[in-house]
Amino acid sequence: MTPLGEYLIQKSVKKADVSRKTGISTSRLTELTRNEKTKLKAEEAYLIALAIDVEPGEILEKVFANLKLKKVKNEKR
Repeated sequence: MTPLGEYLIQKSVKKADVSRKTGISTSRLTELTRNEKTKLKAEEAYLIALAIDVEPGEILEKVFANLKLKKVKNEKR
């Protein structure tokens, strides 16, 4: 299960409803919710957010919570 899949379950969202509202196929949604290697496109994240009535940033924070900036040494100017 991907972070997107877990998020949609938490929100009690049905993939069929999201598919109808967004035009994203149910097979694509299944891939996005089950396969960790499947990349979520920005357009898809935005459409899903609109379909489930949440801010797009909320989906990004949940789905990409593991992304962090690299620590770098202070740069001299």
